[in-house]
Amino acid sequence: MKIIHSKDIGIKKLSKSQLLKKELNSKELSFLMEAHNGMTAKIVEASGFKGIWASGLSISTALGVRDSNEASWTQILDVLEFMSDATTIPILVDGDTGYGNFNNFRRLVSKLCQRKIAGVCIEDKQYPKINSFVKKYQKLADIDEFCGKIKAGKDTQEDPNFSIVARIEALIAGWGIGEAIKRAEAYYKAGADAILIHSSKDKADEVLKFKKDWGNKCPVIIIPTTYYKTQTSVFKKAGFSALIWANHSLRASIKAIQDVTNHLIKKETLKGLEEKISSLNEVFDLAGNEELYEAEKKYLLEKKNYNGIVLAASRGHQLKHLTKNKPKCMLDIQGKPLLERLTSTLKKDNIGKISIVSGYKNNVIEENNNLSNLNIIHNKSYAKTGELFSLNQLSNEIKDDCIITYGDIVFRKYILDALLSTKGEIVIVVDALVKDKIKKSQKDLVICDRKFTGNYLLEEKPATLISMGNQLKKKITGQWIGLMKTNAIGSKIIRTELKKINKNKNFKKLGMPDLFNHLIKNKIKVNVLYVAGQWLDVNDAFDLAEARKVSWAKNFN
Repeated sequence: MKIIHSKDIGIKKLSKSQLLKKELNSKELSFLMEAHNGMTAKIVEASGFKGIWASGLSISTALGVRDSNEASWTQILDVLEFMSDATTIPILVDGDTGYGNFNNFRRLVSKLCQRKIAGVCIEDKQYPKINSFVKKYQKLADIDEFCGKIKAGKDTQEDPNFSIVARIEALIAGWGIGEAIKRAEAYYKAGADAILIHSSKDKADEVLKFKKDWGNKCPVIIIPTTYYKTQTSVFKKAGFSALIWANHSLRASIKAIQDVTNHLIKKETLKGLEEKISSLNEVFDLAGNEELYEAEKKYLLEKKNYNGIVLAASRGHQLKHLTKNKPKCMLDIQGKPLLERLTSTLKKDNIGKISIVSGYKNNVIEENNNLSNLNIIHNKSYAKTGELFSLNQLSNEIKDDCIITYGDIVFRKYILDALLSTKGEIVIVVDALVKDKIKKSQKDLVICDRKFTGNYLLEEKPATLISMGNQLKKKITGQWIGLMKTNAIGSKIIRTELKKINKNKNFKKLGMPDLFNHLIKNKIKVNVLYVAGQWLDVNDAFDLAEARKVSWAKNFN
């Protein structure tokens, strides 16, 4: 079934200020629920309320100060901005006395409109205000001065549907119904969109009398905090426009937090408490984490999280006395062990879990603090086994997206970046420039289906491996540098073929070229990423000397 959106049929969505106006002028009694931050505002909306009362008492208390204008209007504004951003229903702000004279109030109105606040309620008391339920004498504002404040607000509002509600405190101050009616008439003529009649009595007689005498000249709002025992049906019958539950989110949260903190300080355990509080999943739902996850899929090009496997079991006999007390992967290359430089490069490209197959002088690797967070597997048979035997030790880690590398190589990071972006189930990196410096004994020489072109556009399509080894009859096209990747399918292929090769009586002696030739023999495609230098391997003293003097080696990762 096709969902028809309002924009498709020309229906204009109402603004927040229009929604509030609609509620205030409805023939039915509307309900506004108190909120004091973004979280409580979200809860109010999720509960089904059509409007929010941003209580001055609650916001001030949540900020840790008294409801006596101790929090500045800009601090209150910051809270309101979070509340407005977090919700789609209208917010009516408890604006106290307007935070000063007409000039302060019109600036407040301007800033509220900018933040898509639907309306503000101001009370006719002197600044700084005293909370209506504090049992002290309430100083009321001069009627003409308050009317000037209302006019200034109406003249300033940038949103034509923004509501200014005049809150009458005459009943709170004990000045009687007559004074309340007098003030209501003046405020209405000054441009107030609604009147809020306030009372601190425990019965609703005063507000009901006011409504009867005032009639239906404009919407009338009440706050039944003290006369809560009166049935809501009475207020509906009397024709009130809206009813505000003015501070109950705050009071409920205070009681809940007190219960939790008292439980923990006394019992020092969460036992018996977890089922009484919201789960973390509820917190994440309220915060809107799911929307962020969906947005990340749409806007954030997230790198795949690869596993990394490093084959670093050999001593490096050609290095002779240099590896007497350490494996060749731990030889110093311009201030850092070779293996540390390699793993650092992997980590920078989101290679998450890195596993190392160690062998000779295993303790040297394990005792290096910079390698302590790696998964190190010891191949105790390293002296009698080849690379495939070491790789087989970590066959369970060849899964999903995976990088497999020799432990005696280093390379510029762009090579790894290019490898990760090259398509293919199994991809190896081949240096096309080493063919002029070939040693007959090299086992990683390769023949591919085409030579390296040096043309960026042509190289976008990977070459394909035809053969690898040191007994090649055709002219070679390069050398495998000891770095490869697999995707989920390729990883499964490697695991499967390793099991097959494992049955070979010479398995313990086989190297990585034997694996690739096995794959080719079984018509399994291996893609090739050509590079032109910018990497090093360390097989003998000459290689080590070269690595230590090459200018880019210090910063290659």
